[in-house]
Amino acid sequence: MLESNFELTLPYVTGDLPGIGGALRATPDHFVVEELPLYLPQGEGQHLYVRLTKVGLTTKEVQARLAQIFGVGRGAVGFAGMKDKVARTTQTFSINVGFVDDRFVADAPARIQEQLPVEVHWCRLHRNKLKPGHLLGNRFRITVTALDLPVDEVQRRAEAIAERLRQHGVPNYFGPQRFGPGGANVRQGLEILLGKRTKQDRWLRRFLISSYQSYLCNRYLARRLERGAFHRLLTGDVAKKYDTGGMFQVEDVAAEQARYEAQEISFTAPIYGPKMWQATDEAGALEQEILDEAEITLEHLQRARVEGTRRLGRLLVPDLQLSLQEDGLVVEFALPKGAFATTVLREFMKNAAQEDALPEEEEA
Repeated sequence: MLESNFELTLPYVTGDLPGIGGALRATPDHFVVEELPLYLPQGEGQHLYVRLTKVGLTTKEVQARLAQIFGVGRGAVGFAGMKDKVARTTQTFSINVGFVDDRFVADAPARIQEQLPVEVHWCRLHRNKLKPGHLLGNRFRITVTALDLPVDEVQRRAEAIAERLRQHGVPNYFGPQRFGPGGANVRQGLEILLGKRTKQDRWLRRFLISSYQSYLCNRYLARRLERGAFHRLLTGDVAKKYDTGGMFQVEDVAAEQARYEAQEISFTAPIYGPKMWQATDEAGALEQEILDEAEITLEHLQRARVEGTRRLGRLLVPDLQLSLQEDGLVVEFALPKGAFATTVLREFMKNAAQEDALPEEEEA
């Protein structure tokens, strides 16, 4: 029997601290995103890299317009991640223009800005196409508006929350946008895995199944936080190093806990699948508990050709900054690729009705 409700009430790291309320995204300038590149163009090659800022345009719309401007197919224009339309977003595109001279590159910014309402910061050549995932992450500058509390109370509450987050980080939850209204994407993903629904579109099928996997991951993270196991490692955890991305099994918690508290390593959460590196011992028991409560097994995922992986369990925000402006509280922070800004903002607002109002980076 299918679950009737796929909407989770996720616990907060700062659950004992009062929130500030408020609303999100009154204007595009209240949601500013800067893509952090994985690498910079080297100045030679047949791909023209264009760094630009857009407002009121989707990434796909800019991709199509750049293809028209340079007379190439849409597939010749690459990008690292899709950005929201109702926001001020800065990102990089690549265009396969062939081998061109310096004059072509120098004229490119004006050529683009004459035909597309964007601000071009620079154009440079590189050897390869920019592909989805070719980014370190994103830097956010988000304004929480419609605050009803006195200014000094907003300041006091926000600073207390920010200090907790700088010290302990936040669970790497998937944002509610991924799950659809009322968890519709999650339900459809489960139905596909159980053979109760078919989807001919391969991308949509993969996305819906991924939504269900993300839902199970959120359940794991929520359970871990509720049981007091977010601030500590468990025996058998699959841990990940923040600096190199290397992963290892935690055998001696006492020996590794100091590194966890020093923000050198994190536990990882399960994206269930037959090829996922499984945790063991205490951590493995928790992972199995979540799977046992689900309506699927690893065999269902294997039949659907879903491999599974590990996801960083704790996001760090040591650079979290706050400032009170006339129109609200400005919150600035950076997150790695694949992370949702909702995970940070929800801790401040504690207003579930506003969580799905926040745009997120979409899968390309």
